[in-house]
Amino acid sequence: MLESEFTIPLSKIIEEFELEVIYETKDIDSVIIATADINRPGLQMIGFFDYFDHQRIQIMGKVEFTYLEQFASDERAARLEKYFSQKFPALVITRGLQIFPEMIELAEKYNVPLLRTEDATSAFMSTIISYLNVQIAPRRTRHGVLVEVYGEGILILGESGVGKSEAAIELVKRGHRLVADDAVEIKRVSNKTLVGSSPEIIRHFVELRGIGIIDIKEIFGIGAVKDTENINMIIHLEPWEEGKQYDRLGMVDEYTNIMGINIPSLTIPVKLGRNLAVIIEVAAMNNRQKRMGYNAAVELNNRLMQQMEEQLKL
Repeated sequence: MLESEFTIPLSKIIEEFELEVIYETKDIDSVIIATADINRPGLQMIGFFDYFDHQRIQIMGKVEFTYLEQFASDERAARLEKYFSQKFPALVITRGLQIFPEMIELAEKYNVPLLRTEDATSAFMSTIISYLNVQIAPRRTRHGVLVEVYGEGILILGESGVGKSEAAIELVKRGHRLVADDAVEIKRVSNKTLVGSSPEIIRHFVELRGIGIIDIKEIFGIGAVKDTENINMIIHLEPWEEGKQYDRLGMVDEYTNIMGINIPSLTIPVKLGRNLAVIIEVAAMNNRQKRMGYNAAVELNNRLMQQMEEQLKL
């Protein structure tokens, strides 16, 4: 499916972070946040507004307040006037600081929500940026299965009926966890990370041909499911084709690109008698070893090359 852009209402952020509402605008329920970037108005306090992004949530802490405290009320109001006139979505005051009366007046004048938190500025900034990166991340939905195997998020792709759900059930029986079946919602939360989850309506359900819909959480217990997981590897399942050459050494790394991020991938042929669950387990452990710097195929190749060099010396 096509990549989609998402937003989040300010009211949900207020609820999530338990922010104190100092001034609540009449249309606060319709205020929408469309970017994970935030801004601390340092340069804006001295009148520099070039490249100012009015879509960002604004955050003020001890530094900004200490700077503003040195001015008389009229001067402080004049410096804040142009700032509030930008009509950004909200201003959050950290550390529970006492808010200047001029701020409240200007918030009312320009219809800007004024909020406050007891959290330290740096801590609040890092937390809200991480939260927004997940909530409004670009996303797309892929037909497949996502499981957690030995701490690795494995996205299993393949044509309908190839055995994705059956492999997931076997993995769950072997102690691993199901994240999503049939539809996997993939979010690009950073330039290097994809996170997968299930649409809420089908979360924890699996369709097995011949049996129907089963609830993994109810049958196998709460420990058999997980709501989200990073996608560390992609396994493509395909029917076995006689005569087709399949990789037997793993010397060449393969990748699948999803939303601009290359994810290590394997193509596994499905044939009667092959235990897919065991193969996926080994693939997960091998992928973890590679990320830790050990590649079995490269190690074997190095040993062979060393042996050949020794024989040539004889």
